[in-house]
Amino acid sequence: MRQLNIPFLSTIDSLSDLWEVSLLMDLQKRHAISATPWPSHPYQPEVHFNISHGVDCIFLKYYVKENNIRALHRKINSPVYTDTCVEFFIGFGNETAYYNFEFNCMGTCQAGYGANRENRHLLAETVIRNISCLPYLKHITGNFSIYWELTLIIPFGVFQHHNVSSLANTVCRMNFYKCGDELPVPHYLAWNTIVSNEPNFHLPQFFGEGYFTDITDQLSV
Repeated sequence: MRQLNIPFLSTIDSLSDLWEVSLLMDLQKRHAISATPWPSHPYQPEVHFNISHGVDCIFLKYYVKENNIRALHRKINSPVYTDTCVEFFIGFGNETAYYNFEFNCMGTCQAGYGANRENRHLLAETVIRNISCLPYLKHITGNFSIYWELTLIIPFGVFQHHNVSSLANTVCRMNFYKCGDELPVPHYLAWNTIVSNEPNFHLPQFFGEGYFTDITDQLSV
């Protein structure tokens, strides 16, 4: 099981300017989403992310290089996993249920809560609209033709089935993914790898762990 130490950022919060958040996230440690658990889908974009938290939110940023993009879905809770998509799943404590947050490269979000893939309840659109996103896209040269980033601010209130006031000193189960079901070359990548006969991200037994540090942890380093 992979583990993350998630830093606490004291100078920004859920109301901070997205460009400021994006620049500050660029200074944080990046982690690769590089496991390709299914041999029938070997294509591997270059994908990294970093994650931090503040007094009232989670900060998340993705960095992606790939050869094709698709961003047809613009409506909240539409099937963005068929587009160029990055995903963040998180569960609290020992609970079976977990949240899934899925974003296409333009920031359109589908989010749900439940114990498995079949029995999920979509979060309310009014709740999802509280997530702030900043997409960035450009053409590049080299092994990949497109580079894009997505900066996200996820306020604690979005976790509508919980009463989250702080994540400091908390361990959560989580995983991070990259996919694109209807791209020219479909692909399925995970941060913490998965053992399954077919592509399925909704397997919480293969989540890793994230430890949300507090300011005293960082002062002691």
